[in-house]
Amino acid sequence: MKLGILKEHTQETRVSLVPAVVQRLIKELSFEVYFESGVGKKAGFSDADYMNAGAALMDRKDILELLDIITIINSFDAPFQPNSKKMVVSVLNPLFRTKELEKFRNPNLTVFSLDMVPRSTKAQAMDVLSSMASISGYKAVIKAAELYGSVFPMFTTAAGTIRPVKVLIIGAGVAGLQAIATAKRLGAVVNVFDVRSSAKEEVQSLGANFIEVAGASENLNAGGYAIEQSEDYLEKQRALIDQYVSDAGIVISTANIPGKRAPLLIERSSVEKMKAGAVIIDLASEQGGNCELTIDQKMIGHQGVMIVGNSYLSRELPETASQLLATNYFNFLKHYTQLDAISRTEDPIITASMLVQNGEMVNERLLSLLKDTVC
Repeated sequence: MKLGILKEHTQETRVSLVPAVVQRLIKELSFEVYFESGVGKKAGFSDADYMNAGAALMDRKDILELLDIITIINSFDAPFQPNSKKMVVSVLNPLFRTKELEKFRNPNLTVFSLDMVPRSTKAQAMDVLSSMASISGYKAVIKAAELYGSVFPMFTTAAGTIRPVKVLIIGAGVAGLQAIATAKRLGAVVNVFDVRSSAKEEVQSLGANFIEVAGASENLNAGGYAIEQSEDYLEKQRALIDQYVSDAGIVISTANIPGKRAPLLIERSSVEKMKAGAVIIDLASEQGGNCELTIDQKMIGHQGVMIVGNSYLSRELPETASQLLATNYFNFLKHYTQLDAISRTEDPIITASMLVQNGEMVNERLLSLLKDTVC
């Protein structure tokens, strides 16, 4: 198979495939690999690195028209009419950014979105959401430490004792757990809220205090994600979170629901109770944010509190993020090449879960999810 790596848009610093993984694609899977000039520059990989790995340079127009498989992280304009069947491997967030699928309507085009990977042991090695969430959770704490006006740990000096910062982490998924571990390593006192009672043991094992509101709804079929809650529960939740937000120096929010607006957990009134110099990092900003004042891709101040809305903090660590992403892509491509033609679109466990468009038809599973989840 012939594979092309496309250059990302201007905001993106990561790349879908790094030279070390290109080398594996060529040697282990017998791919022919081509790349657009400058594809890995922002992540620290030169054109020479790709050529040394065995890939060849090709312009964007030829990649789009001539190759079998195209890899890219973000959605892109595809104003081409391929003469033969081909596929795009990307990360589209199709349950939320449904309009992006319109760009790929073409009778010869098959599109896989790796963020739709099922939460299963077999598919774990392809899970781009977990890979990037781990990086974002780590970076959220580092960024908060840079913006916060004091130190994280307790300092005892001849001039007196400085108390440790109180960090509140909302959402104990992959990003939240990495944020907990990082904040604890830096010496913070960490409190954690999550609607899933199953997260309690993991949170406590990392040395953090788990905040629990009784009466949460849970769904074992939700793949480890949170689900929407009753209004009565939400009222109790907001009251308890308000108490902890008001007392925190740093808040890191990660709570999201696939295909929905992110749950609103931090109200304006809670932010206004925080002390000047406090910091909120909202990793759910792309889907509306957990904080009422969050603006996606913006850093704003409100009565002395700094609020950072950024769902893509992994872009600030592009080399490491790209290495993880590339491994996820490789594992998907390896799985894909080992399937027969029917299994590639009908395998219910992995491949069909990530298939968002096949020719001019959006797959039936995705249509069902869209009907159930999109507001």
